[in-house]
Amino acid sequence: MTNAARTLANLPDPEALLFDLDGTLVDTVPVRAEAWRRAFAGIGLAIDPAILPRYMGSDGRWLAGEIGRAAGRELDWAARDELDRSSGAIFDELNASPAVLPGATELLTLLEAGSLTFAIATASQPGQVAVSVAALRLPAPPRIIDGGHVEHAKPAPDLLLVAAEQVGVVPAGCWYVGDSAWDMMAGAAAGMTAVGVTTGATDAAGLRAAGAAVVMAGLPPLLDELRRRGLV
Repeated sequence: MTNAARTLANLPDPEALLFDLDGTLVDTVPVRAEAWRRAFAGIGLAIDPAILPRYMGSDGRWLAGEIGRAAGRELDWAARDELDRSSGAIFDELNASPAVLPGATELLTLLEAGSLTFAIATASQPGQVAVSVAALRLPAPPRIIDGGHVEHAKPAPDLLLVAAEQVGVVPAGCWYVGDSAWDMMAGAAAGMTAVGVTTGATDAAGLRAAGAAVVMAGLPPLLDELRRRGLV
């Protein structure tokens, strides 16, 4: 069966659900992109804002290197790391009241109350996620695996492999839900079932091309399917 023909109902039950944050649970992709634009401007690089959203969700140091190189400047690891931190600080200033995407709070609240384990696995650095996670208004703090846990985050699989280890489930038993091509690439590389949502900057075709097993318009269909299976 081709990826384009698969639906959630065709997938085996997950043993754990892992979620991206920006663009998947909270509508922060435009704010992330603007933070990166300002960070690049701070080192004298004028980046076309139109190209930035497609990079959101990837490892910030990788992103800095890729975009810097495309703009004609080779950045060493220290410069990339500093740019990532600068972008994160700007994001914190801009991300005052993030909007929660439809279904996110209900889904995670039900998962918290049930037996199906879940976690948030985001390429963001530590300290950049608190406001967005607080906006979800969950009954208990969720497990978060962020970019500070690994040297290379998405599109590398490292972050997701750490997340699987932390929730105690083999990668093949995990569904990774995300909105970007980098999410799908990382999920597929980790041996997980990559589930795409078109609530970020990547359309359905782009998500499938990057390795999504299934693509949805948002989180409500996922909640409906978990209910149908009796998993929430």
